[in-house]
Amino acid sequence: MGWVTEFAPTDAELSSCVQCGLCLPHCPTFRLTGKETASPRGRLLAMSAVAAGLVEVDQAFADIIDPCLQCRACEAACPSMVPFGRAMEGARVELFAQRATMVARARHLVVGRLLDWRPLVRWAARAGNLMSDGPMSRIVPARLRGGVRGLRREAGGRGVDRITYPAQGQVRGAVALLSGCVMDSWFSDVHHASIALLTAAGYEVSVPDGQACCGALAAHDGDAADASRLASRNVAVFDGFDHVVADAAGCAAHLKDYGHWAGEAGAGLAARVREVTEVIAAAIEAGALPRLGVNRGPVAVQDPCHNRHAQRILDEPRVVLRAAGYDPVDVDPAGMCCGAAGTYSILYPEASSQLGRRKAEEVRAVGSTVVASANPGCEMQLRSHLGESYLIRHPVELYFEAWEAARSATDAAG
Repeated sequence: MGWVTEFAPTDAELSSCVQCGLCLPHCPTFRLTGKETASPRGRLLAMSAVAAGLVEVDQAFADIIDPCLQCRACEAACPSMVPFGRAMEGARVELFAQRATMVARARHLVVGRLLDWRPLVRWAARAGNLMSDGPMSRIVPARLRGGVRGLRREAGGRGVDRITYPAQGQVRGAVALLSGCVMDSWFSDVHHASIALLTAAGYEVSVPDGQACCGALAAHDGDAADASRLASRNVAVFDGFDHVVADAAGCAAHLKDYGHWAGEAGAGLAARVREVTEVIAAAIEAGALPRLGVNRGPVAVQDPCHNRHAQRILDEPRVVLRAAGYDPVDVDPAGMCCGAAGTYSILYPEASSQLGRRKAEEVRAVGSTVVASANPGCEMQLRSHLGESYLIRHPVELYFEAWEAARSATDAAG
């Protein structure tokens, strides 16, 4: 049958792979299994076979495509710059279009619709804490409990107010903050830190009402209809701002790909998207935010895949951490995925746990109990494998806490 949707992998995407194999050591699933079909080039070969009409989009094809984490480490290693993430999303769109199961339909309902309902996500955050180690933990299946055990204890708050926060001092511009779905109810402290620092740096920060989930989870799951719907809604809501700031690495990476999901208007928004450490680091280097002189010791830096591989953001989080007084120490210079990958920890708990344990061992080897990670899923994965004795925070939060401490000390001295 071949492909049947407009989002299918293109001939140009598939033919750009020259089968050199340089991606193999960077692929988590290949490292775990040693199987060619679990490697990027193996998956691209399977897609090419479907495109040529040699094989069907069947269970065998699903068994090759579905276990991919979509970490995009292969893209960073590829000399031919194969757009593997785009091809993988297209392959999953085809899987749903040609062989949608009841489980896949239920998953699409969650990631494409329910995650965009703020009250439900807020309730889910509170329930998640009970499921992880509260009174409900004994009756919750281990597969589900493992996916939420790294939640912050304060998860389930009301999120940030949908208002405009005025700039302080010299105005540098007007930005909109993506409140998102998981971030707003589960990690709203990151939003509060981001808003405080952005306004202090001279930005007027709006959190527009009517905005939607970014759609990353829907896109990764092959839910093209909802991914496009959510993207189009955000394009309209975020029109007119100098920049759109996202403080979750996965959301920022997906927003920067809106041209694929919302056409020319989406590409226009994508050009204005900034991951929050890009903005805060630039403000620090411009002198709009201070470099704090206190030596706070080492901090283990875990680079989320969607920063390191998709956006190639490496320096900015370290600029922010150094300005806070920390000495950044790389956890894994190769940037292997931690195994969180959105819903992966629920769908493939064994593989996710193996990768999570490896990442935790790398963090322990650094020797610091302070860990910086700029993505909520990575933070949850790290906390679930490291335990509560480790302080795991977004780089912007660590800077904000140091900045607040410095201001309090100045006020006390004055």
